[in-house]
Amino acid sequence: MQMKRTLISAAIVAALTGSVCAADLTPVPSANAKILGVTSTTVLSPELRQVVAAQGSMLVENPTDLVKYYGYLNTVPNLLPAFGSNVEATKTEPDKNTYLVLNGLVGADPKYDYGTHFLFQGHEAGAGQLTRVNLDADSAHRVTVLATREKDGVKPLPTIDGSTWHPWSGRLLLTAELGANGGVWQATPDFPSVVEDISGGTGRGGFEGIQADSDGNLWIAEDAGGATVAGARLPNSFIYRFIPKNKFDLGQGGKLQALQVMSKVTTGQPITFQTANALTQDMKDLHTYGTVFDTKWITLHDTDVDGNTPFNANALAKAKLATPFKRPENGMFRPDTHFREFIFTETGDTSATSTAIPDHGGFGALIKVTQSSPSASSGKLTLFYKGDLEHTAFDNLAFWDRDHLVVGEDRGDTLHSQGNALDSHWLFDMRNNYADPANTPTRIMAEGRDPSATIDSALLSTAGFQNDGDNETTGIHVSDGDPTVNGILGDKNPRPFHDGWRVFYTQQHGDNMTFEILPTQHGKRDNEGDRGY
Repeated sequence: MQMKRTLISAAIVAALTGSVCAADLTPVPSANAKILGVTSTTVLSPELRQVVAAQGSMLVENPTDLVKYYGYLNTVPNLLPAFGSNVEATKTEPDKNTYLVLNGLVGADPKYDYGTHFLFQGHEAGAGQLTRVNLDADSAHRVTVLATREKDGVKPLPTIDGSTWHPWSGRLLLTAELGANGGVWQATPDFPSVVEDISGGTGRGGFEGIQADSDGNLWIAEDAGGATVAGARLPNSFIYRFIPKNKFDLGQGGKLQALQVMSKVTTGQPITFQTANALTQDMKDLHTYGTVFDTKWITLHDTDVDGNTPFNANALAKAKLATPFKRPENGMFRPDTHFREFIFTETGDTSATSTAIPDHGGFGALIKVTQSSPSASSGKLTLFYKGDLEHTAFDNLAFWDRDHLVVGEDRGDTLHSQGNALDSHWLFDMRNNYADPANTPTRIMAEGRDPSATIDSALLSTAGFQNDGDNETTGIHVSDGDPTVNGILGDKNPRPFHDGWRVFYTQQHGDNMTFEILPTQHGKRDNEGDRGY
C-alpha cells in the first residue's frame, strides 16, 4: 500500500510567509574555536535554521555486507571506539549534494511511494557508493543505496567526490578525486542505478567539482596537491572543459580541453607547470587584484583521433602547457550571465606556515573566468578574492542569488589549530571590489564540532586510526531540483525558500550529517507543502 501524505497548500503557506534575501542575513561574529575535547554547536545567521536530512548512523533501506548505514561502513561491530581504543567504523563522508525533483522513481521496496524530491550523493571515503536521500520518505525508506558497483556488477565504484546532473543525457555525473585512478562516471537516478565509467572521454585525474554549461559541455575542477618545495605546494591542478561528441550520450566521448592562462612575465607565453618553484612571479600575478589575463582552451585528447581508452588528463595538461592552479575544488556559473562567467575555488596549502603566504595563493583564492559564450575558445581570467587566515581553504560553493555567492571552507585539523578556528561559510557580493579592505565577506555559518568528530580529533595522531578528525562543511547546494535543460545550475536566478528552491549542505566526518537549511519562523519558506510539513 502506498504511503499517503497530508499536504499543506503551498499557495496558502506562501501567502503567510516572507523571504530571506542575502542582504537580510546577519553576520555570525566569529568562527567556533578548536578546543581539545570540547564539542561546539553550529551557529547560523539568525535568519536561518537547519534540520537533519540524513545522518551517518541512519540505517539504509537495502543494506549490504559492507554498507549498512548512511555514513558508516559496516566494518566493525561498533560505530564508535570502545573506551581506550581507536578502532571504529570507517566513515564514508557523504560529499557533494545534487537535488532533483523527479517523478516515478522506485526504490528497494516495490510497494512504497518514494515521492518526488531526492538528494543524491557519492561517498568520499572507505568504499565507493551512490546513495539517494528520499526526502519525502519515512525513516525506514529514507536512504537508498543505488549502487556500489559498475553496470557489470563486478567492478566496485571508486570513492566519489563531486556530482551534478546532466539533463541532456539524463544522467548523474560522479567524479573521483583519485589522481591517475580518478575520472568521471555517469549513473541513472533510479534503483538500481546503472553506473558507467566515461573516463575514456574525460580522462583520469583528481577530479572533484563538475558542472554542465548551457551547451552541454562539462567544466571540471581538479584537486591534485603538488609536491612541497621550499615550504609551499607546487600548483599541480587544472581546470578542464569536456566537449561531448553527443551530449545525449556522453559515452561516445568527445574532446577534453584544459585552461591555459597567458603570462604577464613572458609576453605571448603561457603560465605552465614548474617542477621546482611554487613562488614564481606568474603565481604572484595570478593572486594579484586587478590583473587581467588572456585565456584559451587547449585540446588534450579527442576520442575521434586518440581513441576511447582512459588516459592521464593531468599528465597531458602539463605536456600541452596548460596552466596549473593551487588545488581548485569546485566551480559554478554565475546565474543570469548566460554561462559567460565561471567562478572557481582554490583551496591553497591549508597551512599557515606555507611560504606561498601572503602573495602566492597559500591561503587559497576565488578566481573568475569570463568568456563571450560557454563554448568560446578564449576569454579572460581575474582574481576575485585572495584568502587570508580568517577566510581560507575555499572548497565548495553555490550561488544564493545572482549577486551573492556562498563559499565553504575545508581548513583541516592543522589549519583549524593554527587559526584556532573551525570552518565557516562565507557570503560574497559579486559586485564588490575585494581589493578594497573595507569590503569583506559575511560569515553566515560558523560550523561546530559534533561529539564523534571531537573524539576523532583527539584520536587523529594515534597509530592505526583511519578516519578524519574535525568536521568539514561541504556540499553547499542551492537548487529548485528542475531536471530539465532549463534547470542546470547557473541558468536561473536562485530564490532560496521560494518557488521550490532549497538549500543543503553536509557536515562531513564525525556524525556525517546532511542538513537542509531553512528560514527561521519570520522568514519561513513558501513551499513547505511540497514536503508534507
